[in-house]
Amino acid sequence: MSGPLLLILAVAVAYLAAHVAFDWLARRFLIISGAEYLLLGILLGPQIANVLSVEVMASFSPLVTLSLGWVGAIVGTQFHIPSLVRVRALSYRVAFGEAMLTLIFVALVELAVMEWWLGMSELDAVAPAVALGAIAAVSAPAGIGIVARHLGRRSALLRQLEITTAIDALVAIVAIGLLLALRHPGDMAVSRPITPTEWVVISLGIGIIGGAMFELFLGGERDEDRLFISLAGAIILTSGAAAFLHLSPIFTAMVMSATLVNLSSNREAIVRTLHSSERPFYFVLLIFAGATWEPSLRAWVIPVLLYLVARAVAKAGGARLAARLTGTLTTLGPHWGRALLGQGPLALALGLEYVRMPNAPVPNVVFTAAIAAVLLLDISSAWMVHSVVEPLTADADRTPRPAGDVS
Repeated sequence: MSGPLLLILAVAVAYLAAHVAFDWLARRFLIISGAEYLLLGILLGPQIANVLSVEVMASFSPLVTLSLGWVGAIVGTQFHIPSLVRVRALSYRVAFGEAMLTLIFVALVELAVMEWWLGMSELDAVAPAVALGAIAAVSAPAGIGIVARHLGRRSALLRQLEITTAIDALVAIVAIGLLLALRHPGDMAVSRPITPTEWVVISLGIGIIGGAMFELFLGGERDEDRLFISLAGAIILTSGAAAFLHLSPIFTAMVMSATLVNLSSNREAIVRTLHSSERPFYFVLLIFAGATWEPSLRAWVIPVLLYLVARAVAKAGGARLAARLTGTLTTLGPHWGRALLGQGPLALALGLEYVRMPNAPVPNVVFTAAIAAVLLLDISSAWMVHSVVEPLTADADRTPRPAGDVS
């Protein structure tokens, strides 16, 4: 048997073993993670097996762009304006407060460590610091199901987590979209240089026009297969145009999806189709994220460790401060921010976008931080959610029931 075939077989066996191990751990210890797919990508990537070599990954670049766009499109479906206006403004204040506090705190910590530890200039350090702040703002919605099972669909904590994870994603995607527009390399052959503000408008325009065109021609489609193909085409069009222009595919796909769900009378079918096809694109994203990873030539350990610590402090402290300032701390509980510690695929997607940004400073440090957060925080996120839910469940059990209540 040839050497390469043996290597592929060894990688396949290692993946199956990891998958079985992680599946057992997930059932036994309530772990929520796709870590085995990340590890598979690292095994297949240039750093180990080189099955997914640089040339092979370049040939699959359109699939990666589609996966990034699909993640952004799923986020965009949450911003249906008639549904949003039914939510209390207080919930949005809590969510935006937590997201912005996390982004700013982590960005400032990373800015300091980039300048002090890595010796970068302030101008060069701003981009990776903002990128890490944006990635830190992301919260995985995986723990929402645990809250729903223990507290019910009508609990205040569940409603706040749903709003907060959506706003976290919005803040993070907008921050990365603005970063790519503001740091655009300006390599387009045009009669005059395009300003950063114009690149932001172009990003928005691609998404809005893409959503409007899809609704105009295919918004009434009911067949699931045709709807999937049409959605894939719309996402390829918008995210591909953004990638070609060195803009954010996730940002433009989110704008496209948000435009579409607000214009279309077929919103439920569109949302259902996007979510039903999420997992394959999620797995592709994880595998290619692992294959893309490279160890940084810089001293990356301290920035990554500080990112993990700063994010945990910012999420827990920011959520508590936002709830205290809005008078909702008693309802949500003092530690409700622990339920936001998971990162999820969006964090990896934003990390990939930063890596693909032309002339990005210390891309491998940023991407390593995103991968470390997904591997470590997603594994422990279910435990953290349970630590939030259990005190609230105990309080509910101790609440005296009205006279005559025999339920």
